[in-house]
Amino acid sequence: MKVLHVYAGNLFGGIETLLVTLARERHLYPQMEPHFALCFEGRLSQELADTGVKVHQLGTVRLRDPWQVVRARAELKRVIQDNSIDAIICHACWPQVIFGGTVKSMGKPLFLWCHDTPSGTSLLERSAKFIQPDLVIANSQYTQQHLNLLYPNTPHRVVYAPVTPIKIDDSKSIEQRMRQQLGTAADLTVITQVARMEYWKGHALTIAALGEIRDLDTWECWIVGGIQRESEREYHSQLQQQVQQLGLEERVRFLGERKDVPDLLLAADIFCQPNLAGEPFGIAFIEALSAGLPIVTVALGGGGEIVTPECGYVVAPENVGEIAQALRKLIQNPLERQLLGRAAIRRATELCDPQQQLQRLDLTIGQLCQSKLIARSN
Repeated sequence: MKVLHVYAGNLFGGIETLLVTLARERHLYPQMEPHFALCFEGRLSQELADTGVKVHQLGTVRLRDPWQVVRARAELKRVIQDNSIDAIICHACWPQVIFGGTVKSMGKPLFLWCHDTPSGTSLLERSAKFIQPDLVIANSQYTQQHLNLLYPNTPHRVVYAPVTPIKIDDSKSIEQRMRQQLGTAADLTVITQVARMEYWKGHALTIAALGEIRDLDTWECWIVGGIQRESEREYHSQLQQQVQQLGLEERVRFLGERKDVPDLLLAADIFCQPNLAGEPFGIAFIEALSAGLPIVTVALGGGGEIVTPECGYVVAPENVGEIAQALRKLIQNPLERQLLGRAAIRRATELCDPQQQLQRLDLTIGQLCQSKLIARSN
């Protein structure tokens, strides 16, 4: 079965990580051949191309330029016909609005993979409501609970994202190398957060909690994530000011966008992400678990769904004191970190083993495609 994944491609975050994983791990489930259609070239298109998959460029699309939309729709139609595509998955509402009608006009099965928690109120979501997919794939139970706000009469299924496990065989040498590169002492406990520079990811809460444990001189924090939009630049500046006000300039380090995140996670000891709003899923959580890191997060969204007491701490939302207390416990108790870390690896495999999740995706898509073929033949 040939599946075409349609997306914008101008940023890089969780959705982009998923798409690259689908490409890289396709050998684990060869029954499903992935193709990718993008509107913008950049890091995503390059990383996909590096895996050897077919990446189809539809051309730059901006909704304010109708002629670009018309051209891209015609190109998508050509890609579907020329490559005998069996099913199309739009990732998020933007491609659903632009390309969903084209797919439906061709009689092809249309799926929406919902990666954000819908509110049903944004202009984009209101536009998407007019284009009913055949099935909605939710990236978590938390996202699924909100789908009625977008498509109350459309069937939906939960499929957790496949996440490539981080190889820990050589973790000690990787840790030593990364810490040497960053000038971090071997005996420090490293707390890390890997996320896009968006306020709801909770960086400010992490920093505030670090301010409450600055009496401990045995930790350092790595904040990983690049600036992709002007709003993120302003937010990043605010975080730097917060660090300065707390006197943590020498202990909290902004590493920017990195392509060696797996190695950074292996070189760290604790993952902290206390979201201010519900995380729709959180691939970064799975990657941290896969690296054997205990997690500190809040009881909101996907983080609370992923993290259990066996692999981390789930505290009350926006409770800086509880976040600080959890970090303090983990910093002072290496044995607890080790025990939680072992369970973390098991949890990552349980939820997001690539072969297991690719099979589930194939079953989810295949069942609907088969039913449409039967209906068409009748």
